[in-house]
Parts: sequence; C-alpha cells; structure tokens
Amino acid sequence: MTKSFYELSPLDKKGEAYSFEQLKGKVVIIVNVASKCGFTPQYSALEDLYKKYGEQGLVILGFPCNQFLKQEPGSDEEIQQFCQLNYGVTFPIMKKIDVNGSDEDEVYKFLKSKKSGLLGLARIKWNFEKFIINKKGDVVDRYASTKKPEDLAPEIEKLLKE
Repeated sequence: MTKSFYELSPLDKKGEAYSFEQLKGKVVIIVNVASKCGFTPQYSALEDLYKKYGEQGLVILGFPCNQFLKQEPGSDEEIQQFCQLNYGVTFPIMKKIDVNGSDEDEVYKFLKSKKSGLLGLARIKWNFEKFIINKKGDVVDRYASTKKPEDLAPEIEKLLKE
C-alpha cells in the first residue's frame, strides 16, 4: 500500500506517468468525472474554482470513470475534447480509470483508505465525488457528488493559507 500521496503516479491523458511529487505544497481536489451524468455541469464550477485559485496553489485533477451506468463511454481523446468544447476545462483530465473493484486505480485505493464516505463505506458511490488534499499531502475531506464545487471555496481558501 502506498504510504504517501506524493508516491502516486497515475497516467495522464497521453498515458504517461503524472508524478504527484509535483503537487507538494499545493491544495489538490481529485474528482471522478463523467460526460453523460446529471452532475456533469459541475465541470463549469470546478473550472471556476481552478481559474480563481489556481495561481494561489490549487490543482484540480479529473479522473474519468465509466463504472456508473456507463456514463463515460468515450476514449481518452473524446473525453478531453468534450471537456474543452463544452465546459472550457483547462485543469488536467487524466486517463480513464476504475475507482472501485479489482481494477481500481492506485490513486483511489489510497484516497479511500484515508477517507471513507457516508456511514464509513469506502467505495465511491457515483460520479463527481470529491477529495481534498492539503499542502502536506493529507486527505482532509471527501464530499459526495451532491456537494457543489463552489461550496468548497471556504475550505480551499483556508487550506491555501495554511
């Protein structure tokens, strides 16, 4: 099991390792995303957060996942195009992964081991669950899909000042 957030190196949209070492000293939001979900419009609010706080040290990473009613069926390239054309997304959208089950990505194994969800359940329940990681690499919070990204602003501001 990975001991530190910064030891993780998931694959980016090109299939190349994206070392979390480069995130040291940053506040990070990790969110599992999908293009054909009722929560897909959250891309706009996530992008707004990224534009507002990115220069202050916020990084948002989207991890496409097709495990929830097959709501992310596209290829990695199609997902990138969708995000840019429909929501103007400029934050990194990573390679499509599984967030639950035997093929779940190491990032999600790590995140879920640090912060369980509602009623102590580890599994990701739906698209657009959000994890917030502080500047030291600690997973400080986990939010359900229903939590609006804009409602994270006070916590982001607090963590950026720490």
